[in-house]
Amino acid sequence: MDGQENEQRDTGGEGTPATGRARRWASWPRRAARSWRSGWLRRVGVALAILAVALGGVVAGTYAGGHVGTDIGPFRAELDLSPSLHGGTTVDVPPLGALLLNSHDGPTYLTVRLGALDQRRTQALIDDPASISRASQSAVADVRAGVMRLGLKTLGATLLATLLLAGLVFRDTRRTAWAGGLALMITAGSLGLAAVTMRPQAIEEPRYEGLLVNAPAIVGDARRIANDYTKYAEQLQRLVGNVSQLYTTVSALPVYEPAPGTTRVLHVSDMHLNPTGWQLIRTVVEQFGIDVVIDTGDITDWGSEPEASFVGSIALLKKPYVYIRGNHDSARTAAAVAQQPNAIVLDNSTTTVAGLTVAGIGDPRFTPDKNTSPAGSGLTKQVADQVIGAGEKLATTVTGSPRPVNIALVHDPASAGPLSGTCPLVLAGHTHARQVSKLPQVPGKQPTQLFVEGSTGGAGLRGLEGEKPTPLSMSVLYFDQQKMLQAYDDITVGGTGQAQVNLERHVIKDPAQGAEVPVTPTPTRGGPEPASPSPTR
Repeated sequence: MDGQENEQRDTGGEGTPATGRARRWASWPRRAARSWRSGWLRRVGVALAILAVALGGVVAGTYAGGHVGTDIGPFRAELDLSPSLHGGTTVDVPPLGALLLNSHDGPTYLTVRLGALDQRRTQALIDDPASISRASQSAVADVRAGVMRLGLKTLGATLLATLLLAGLVFRDTRRTAWAGGLALMITAGSLGLAAVTMRPQAIEEPRYEGLLVNAPAIVGDARRIANDYTKYAEQLQRLVGNVSQLYTTVSALPVYEPAPGTTRVLHVSDMHLNPTGWQLIRTVVEQFGIDVVIDTGDITDWGSEPEASFVGSIALLKKPYVYIRGNHDSARTAAAVAQQPNAIVLDNSTTTVAGLTVAGIGDPRFTPDKNTSPAGSGLTKQVADQVIGAGEKLATTVTGSPRPVNIALVHDPASAGPLSGTCPLVLAGHTHARQVSKLPQVPGKQPTQLFVEGSTGGAGLRGLEGEKPTPLSMSVLYFDQQKMLQAYDDITVGGTGQAQVNLERHVIKDPAQGAEVPVTPTPTRGGPEPASPSPTR
């Protein structure tokens, strides 16, 4: 047997070691290719795993550590950095809204939140208004220093998060180091791309949200801005200065802290198809915690069928919306409002909402081609009888209500007279001019206050016919648990082409007598010149 095997090895026949060696040499390229493919796929898999861990660490580190606090002028601000498919900057100015800037490209988004004012510096601003300008001079340097600290902190946080994550996943020093280096490159590259693509001129064309949508000149006159960093710095100083002025004036308002159980009612009127009015209403509803919106009519201009779609924004408020028809609103308009899921249309009827019993009646006229006029002026006897008759009808309804009526609604203030003594408060509109007064008291009856609202839509296109545009007006009414009016805020936003925002607070000392604490108007405006208060009553 051994001899045969030796013979086979010597002859190199079939199945001999020589034949095996030949076969192994012949199959070596295939085995080498399989081994190379296996190694290449393994390396690709490791590389993808390292990349995934690095990206995860960058995102986690940015969310965990990408925020710093810094002083910007008189404000304490928070700077936050977050991953984003598109770059940009948001400047939050609570409770007014936000400015959205297309400031840079890249996968990083910067959010600047202006927080509380330092008490000591705030008092200094109130005592010396000129210090606002001085305080804002350091705004540019403050922002630059804050952004630098934010970038360095973000780099450190992403590197640390990636190293921890890679250590847990790989348990290999070399791969952990690769992941950390890659995370550092990604973060530094993203920040570098944002710096390289920085557009200082973006502050010329901000997009506004909240109340700021109606006061774009808070950042100054864009026509004066040149496309260079010096002008950008000037605009940033102006922004900080004007917002500082707003905060200091609001801080001087009489203090009124609504007690638990307070009902907040937003009174709007005379929208006249102005979509800007809806933007303002939505902002106030959200930021003031409104419970009920009351509309005293003229939501449209002509009461036509195409205008009916304008009332669709009522449903977006997601709050009860009590409405009466104005002289510019048709029956079709009232029907379109009634179709909104949160709307209540009153026409010589009552409703109870948020604990308040409200009675209302629509204007007896339909005169879409008529301009507004002061209450009771220029009315023929026939029309005057109609308007006063509507008030008399509602007074009968209020008197016969099984529940005491807290608020009565009429469109034209000329209808309010017969309601004196039937309820504590009557709301109206129509004249496009805000006014607060007492109705002549009926002996033995409760006193009745009449609140006439201006135009929440700035009188629509009619607001542009005069020398000065009609401002956008609305009021927030605060009722206590007994449904007595305790205070109210008058909000006025300058009309088209103007940039003044007024917030006036009125605190009622004795709700039974309707006496008020005298309040100085607190106007704010965009621009370097000081605002001059204009009476709204």
